[in-house]
Amino acid sequence: MKELLELLAKSLVDNPDQVCVDVMESNKSLVMELKVAPEDMGKVIGKQGRIAKAIRTIVKAAATREGKKAVVEIL
Repeated sequence: MKELLELLAKSLVDNPDQVCVDVMESNKSLVMELKVAPEDMGKVIGKQGRIAKAIRTIVKAAATREGKKAVVEIL
Protein backbone atom coordinates (compact mmCIF):
# COMPACT_ATOMS: atom_id res chain seq x y z
CA MET A 1 0.00 0.00 0.00
CA LYS A 2 2.69 2.47 1.00
CA GLU A 3 4.57 1.93 -2.26
CA LEU A 4 1.40 2.45 -4.30
CA LEU A 5 0.61 5.75 -2.60
CA GLU A 6 4.21 6.94 -2.96
CA LEU A 7 4.22 6.07 -6.65
CA LEU A 8 0.98 7.95 -7.28
CA ALA A 9 2.10 11.02 -5.34
CA LYS A 10 5.62 11.16 -6.83
CA SER A 11 4.21 11.04 -10.35
CA LEU A 12 2.07 14.12 -9.65
CA VAL A 13 4.45 16.51 -7.86
CA ASP A 14 7.43 18.64 -8.91
CA ASN A 15 9.47 17.66 -5.83
CA PRO A 16 9.22 13.86 -5.61
CA ASP A 17 12.03 13.72 -3.04
CA GLN A 18 9.80 15.52 -0.51
CA VAL A 19 6.98 12.96 -0.70
CA CYS A 20 6.62 11.11 2.60
CA VAL A 21 4.09 8.41 3.51
CA ASP A 22 3.56 7.33 7.12
CA VAL A 23 1.47 4.23 7.79
CA MET A 24 -0.30 3.45 11.05
CA GLU A 25 -1.68 -0.07 11.03
CA SER A 26 -4.15 -1.76 13.32
CA ASN A 27 -5.97 -5.10 12.97
CA LYS A 28 -7.76 -4.62 9.66
CA SER A 29 -7.32 -0.93 8.96
CA LEU A 30 -4.58 1.32 7.66
CA VAL A 31 -4.25 5.06 8.16
CA MET A 32 -1.85 6.51 5.62
CA GLU A 33 -0.57 10.07 5.95
CA LEU A 34 0.72 11.64 2.76
CA LYS A 35 3.04 14.63 3.16
CA VAL A 36 4.22 16.71 0.20
CA ALA A 37 5.95 20.05 -0.26
CA PRO A 38 3.62 23.03 0.31
CA GLU A 39 3.92 24.17 -3.30
CA ASP A 40 2.84 20.71 -4.51
CA MET A 41 -0.24 20.50 -2.31
CA GLY A 42 -2.53 21.84 -5.04
CA LYS A 43 -1.33 19.23 -7.52
CA VAL A 44 -2.10 16.40 -5.12
CA ILE A 45 -5.52 17.74 -4.15
CA GLY A 46 -6.62 18.91 -7.61
CA LYS A 47 -9.59 21.04 -8.58
CA GLN A 48 -12.41 20.53 -6.09
CA GLY A 49 -10.46 17.62 -4.59
CA ARG A 50 -10.87 15.36 -7.62
CA ILE A 51 -7.29 14.04 -7.67
CA ALA A 52 -7.32 13.45 -3.90
CA LYS A 53 -10.58 11.54 -4.25
CA ALA A 54 -9.13 9.44 -7.08
CA ILE A 55 -6.03 8.62 -5.02
CA ARG A 56 -8.20 7.58 -2.08
CA THR A 57 -10.34 5.39 -4.36
CA ILE A 58 -7.32 3.58 -5.82
CA VAL A 59 -5.77 2.97 -2.39
CA LYS A 60 -9.10 1.76 -0.95
CA ALA A 61 -9.54 -0.66 -3.85
CA ALA A 62 -6.04 -2.07 -3.36
CA ALA A 63 -6.64 -2.41 0.38
CA THR A 64 -9.95 -4.18 -0.19
CA ARG A 65 -8.16 -6.79 -2.29
CA GLU A 66 -6.00 -7.54 0.75
CA GLY A 67 -8.99 -7.61 3.10
CA LYS A 68 -8.16 -4.34 4.83
CA LYS A 69 -9.67 -0.90 5.12
CA ALA A 70 -7.55 2.12 4.17
CA VAL A 71 -7.84 5.83 4.93
CA VAL A 72 -5.60 8.38 3.18
CA GLU A 73 -4.95 11.71 4.89
CA ILE A 74 -3.18 14.45 2.94
CA LEU A 75 -1.13 16.73 5.19
